[in-house]
Parts: sequence; structure tokens; C-alpha cells
Amino acid sequence: MNLSLTLMLQLTILLPLVATLAIAVTGNKPNLREAVTISISLVVLYCVVNLYQALNAGVTIAVSWWTLMPGLEISFVIEPLGMLFALIASFLWLITTIYAIGYMRGHNEQNQTRFYICFALAISAVMALAFSANLFTLFIFYEVLTLSTYPLVTHAGTDKAKQGGRVYLGILLSTSIAFFLLAIILTWFVGGSLDFTPGGVFDANVDTTVAGAILVLFIFGIGKAAMMPFHRWLPAAMVAPTPVSALLHAVAVVKAGVFTVLKVCIFIFGLDLLPQLPTTEFLLYLAAFSVLMASIVAMKQDNLKARLAYSTVSQLGYITIGALLATSSGVIGSSMHIASHAFGKITLFFCAGAILVAAHKSKVSELRGLGFTMPITMAAFFIASLSIIGVPPAGGTWSKWFLLMGTVETGYWVIMATLMLSSLLNIAYLLPIPYHAFFPGKGYQKASGGIKEAPLPSLIAITITTLGCLTMFIYPQPFYELAKAILTVSGVSHGQ
Repeated sequence: MNLSLTLMLQLTILLPLVATLAIAVTGNKPNLREAVTISISLVVLYCVVNLYQALNAGVTIAVSWWTLMPGLEISFVIEPLGMLFALIASFLWLITTIYAIGYMRGHNEQNQTRFYICFALAISAVMALAFSANLFTLFIFYEVLTLSTYPLVTHAGTDKAKQGGRVYLGILLSTSIAFFLLAIILTWFVGGSLDFTPGGVFDANVDTTVAGAILVLFIFGIGKAAMMPFHRWLPAAMVAPTPVSALLHAVAVVKAGVFTVLKVCIFIFGLDLLPQLPTTEFLLYLAAFSVLMASIVAMKQDNLKARLAYSTVSQLGYITIGALLATSSGVIGSSMHIASHAFGKITLFFCAGAILVAAHKSKVSELRGLGFTMPITMAAFFIASLSIIGVPPAGGTWSKWFLLMGTVETGYWVIMATLMLSSLLNIAYLLPIPYHAFFPGKGYQKASGGIKEAPLPSLIAITITTLGCLTMFIYPQPFYELAKAILTVSGVSHGQ
């Protein structure tokens, strides 16, 4: 393919839209429909990888679509943080599609064509959001992402699914309108620009009280980051099919939230201004509270997906903390945690879906001895749990290390203790699941019938993401280098 880089940038956004039309046309032919989805996801991944190589070579890639008025335009640019997010999303779109083929067919889900259409729409929004050159563009596609994922949350069509969808849509739209949009408007008037700018858009003489208030509006307004008390949409959305849960927790929605938090902290406020704001410390402790409380709530959940949902709320807090610490280690830790959490959590949800399809179990208390009938799935669950906890040989080790170093650099010892305690709680609510699956204890009667794993496409996807968790420990350099490049672009040297 001999395509210009600017065309490739636009194709990453437009091709998923093309996919929605192709999926709709081929909807009555499942094999063709899914072949189209996989083919287009492969082309999008190809374009993103080429853009990544161009970024590493120092090439500047930008494109503008439409100007509403001077300073308000829909435009896109390639930079390291957006590239990190786009790499993860494009790769995991492909893997989640492979997984969904096994799950949706194995679970005899209805409206599968609608599922794939909305999934492609969501990925288009994610790509546009990742490469947004300004807050105006980001906000538009942030909202498109909310609307395109609503039909996925309510996919089952039951009263419970509709109620979960109302909570999902209600919280995300209300926080966007009441806080996020207001923060953007105030940024326009106070900072004079909505462009993502190295060092931030506010000048040295900005009123720190006003800027601090705008920061609070941003953090509360970015509801997809699931900061307490605006987190209820996330567990409510667990009524959706497991591939949707994987989309919400690893590929698109929550990662769009914490990605936006990082973009705002680094390129709207700047790492020099953030520590000077009177509200930064309050938000840091609120994020730490969110980390700890969500971990405690997760321990009490018997429903496996609910436990994983509250785990996600906790882990998102880690990324928000890293952004608000405003140090090089914090930014590196947060950026790498977007990647490590994506692979770890998507694997856990893949495993939960495989257990539901193959064993028809959804509660933690029902999983004793399951390692004998689903050894690959439960081994994958164990490895992904290690990544979420942050211990070798899994990728979460490095991101949590840098986050802890960020708290040391800034002297936030209480927050450091909170992160360490949360990791211990991660052990308490995750590791007993694979342990009891392989060591059920006395009195357990081994089930007859032998090994029965999930359908092959789902098993392939689980294996790939599990290997991703291990690979990110052995070879974290690509994500680490992108994280360092974020600092370079923002005008901060590593080690500051």
C-alpha cells in the first residue's frame, strides 16, 4: 500500500465508518460480515503502525477537516500519547472481534449485526479522539463515543439492560454537559485557546484559583474516567455482553476517559502549573479514595463481572493520580498503565465471558475446581491478575513502579501507602479465583466430562492478550519510549 501519511491518519477514523456500512450489507451472511470486520480492523492496524513508525522518525502529521470559526476547528495531529492510545485500541479491536465471534455465536446472542456496527462506530470515535488536535475536536468525538456505545450496553433488550443503559447514558451525558463542556468554555475565555499545547494554554499570570476550579470541572466532567462519585455507570453497564464489557474496560470508553485526563493535565494545564493549583491536592486525595474504596467494594462482589468492574474503577484512579502528580515518573506510569491495564483487564473479561459460555457460571463462588475443565482460561486469568496486581512476570509491574516513584518524588506518602494497600487488596479479590479453580480443597467432587474450553476464536483471543501481559513485562520498551516522548513533546525532560 502506497498511501500518504495524512491519508492514513484519516483512514484510521473513516475506515471503521466504512465497516459499519459493509457490516450492515453483509449482516445476513455471518461469515462474510465477520470477515469484513476483521479485514477492515487489520487495515486500520496497518495504518496506525505506519503512523507510529513515521512518528518515531520525527515526521509531523496533521490534518484539518472543518473550521467553525478561528480557533474552533475539527483537526487531528499525531503525537506520542494519542499514538499510544491508538495502538492499543486498533490492536484490541482486532482481538476483541476475534473473541466476539466465538462468544456471540457460542452464547447465541441476538442482533449480532447491530453489535458489530456499533462496535465499529465506537472505534471510529476512539481513533478521532486519540488523534484530536484540540479540545473542541476531542469533545465532539467523546460524545459520539458515548452515544455509539449506548446500544451495546442495552444489547440484551431486557428491563435490567435498559436500566443499566439509562444509568450509563445519564451519568456520562450529565457530567459532560454540566462540567466538561463548562470547563472547555472557561478554558477558551481564560486561556484563549483550545489547542493541545506543550506547557499548557494558560499563561504564567493566570489566577490559580480560577485555573484550579477549571481543573475540578475537567476531572469531574470526564465521567468516563470513573472518578468517584461519578463511577456508577461502569458497574451498571455490566449487563452488556462480555465483548462489550471488554470494549468498555480496555479498548474504548474508560481508556478514552483517562486518556482525556492525561491530555488535559499535560497539554491544557501543563506540568509546571498543576502543582501550583489549590485544588490539585484535593483531587489527588479524591483519586486515592476512589482507588481504595473501589478495591474494598470489589472484594464484596460475588458476581465476577461486577468484581472486575469495581477493579477497573480502582485502576483508573491510578492513572488519574499519575497525571495529577505532574512529574515525569507519574506521566510515564500513567501512560504505561493505560497499556498494561488494557491487556490485563481485557484478558480477565475475556475469561469471564469464556466461563459463562462454556460453564454457564457467573459467580465467583461457583468457580471452585474450574481449572480442571478450563485450564487455559483459568491460567490466563491468573497471569492477567498478576498484571493488574503489578507483580512479575506481568506488564503491570512497570507502570505501578513508576507511579510509586511519582509519589516518592512529590512526597505524597499517604497516596503511596494507598497504592500499595490497593495492590494488596488486588491480591485478595483476584488471586483466590484461580487458586480455588486449581485447588478446590477437600470435599470437592470433580465434574465429569473432561476439558471444555470456550469456542476456538475466543480461546485464541484469550491466548493473545495473555501473551501481551507477559510481553509487556519482558519488552516494555515501545510503551516506555512513547511515554518518554510524551514528556519531550510537553517540554519536560525525563528525570525532572
